[in-house]
Amino acid sequence: MTEDEIHAAARALVQAKASGEQIGLLSLAHPGMTMDEAYAVQAAYVTARLAEGRRQVGWKIGLTSRAMQDALGIDTPDSGVLLDDMVFESGGVVPKGRFIQPRVEAEIAFVMKAPLQGAVTREEVVAATDHVCASLEILDTRILRMDPQTGRTRSVCDTIADNAANAGIVLGETKVNPRLVDLRWTGAIVTRDGAVEETGLGAGVLNDPVMGIVWLAERLAGYGQGIEAGQVVLSGSFIRPVECPPGCMVEADFGDFGMVSISFE
Repeated sequence: MTEDEIHAAARALVQAKASGEQIGLLSLAHPGMTMDEAYAVQAAYVTARLAEGRRQVGWKIGLTSRAMQDALGIDTPDSGVLLDDMVFESGGVVPKGRFIQPRVEAEIAFVMKAPLQGAVTREEVVAATDHVCASLEILDTRILRMDPQTGRTRSVCDTIADNAANAGIVLGETKVNPRLVDLRWTGAIVTRDGAVEETGLGAGVLNDPVMGIVWLAERLAGYGQGIEAGQVVLSGSFIRPVECPPGCMVEADFGDFGMVSISFE
């Protein structure tokens, strides 16, 4: 992709978010699109959002499970940027029309007290973490899931360009010291309108959610970036996405980590 094409794609994503009307597959419009080009589109999209007055508050990691990677034919996670207008309080309500096709995932969030960049160890990630907490990630898609004419579905490049499909985050109130728990065994029971939809364990995230942060620090270094103190990092989902039609409420019971919930008008 040329620089003009990258910025045109980013502008189209900004417009899609504003209008609520999805755009076509970027991977179809730009055959041979690479992951580096997809991250360039994501960066241009985020730059445009920052120019609107938004502020970065962290990062998200996606596609951490083997099942999701196999479905997309990849062997690596992806990442996106968290902005201040994506943050919702637990128990809050998402206004009608805020998102196009919202879905929710359960994740362990890391809140950092020290920066991380480049090749880091698991121990260095834990030392740099202030606390972990239960969280929900709200996903949305500014890009069509499938092209109606060709039947082609979104590729990983479409997802990355679309800020890794991120739209919102909900953080739990219970703060947990990651040195005192085995996050592989931290899990959640996720319900929608009282019915259990999904259950899962942290081990579904690269066998250890901490390793997601290790991966992210190294990936960001390749682009001259890093994780900063005070930022939130969503380590990746250990359940499949739960669809969120209007009027529903999603709750996640993380046991000792507490409850976290969000409703949709």
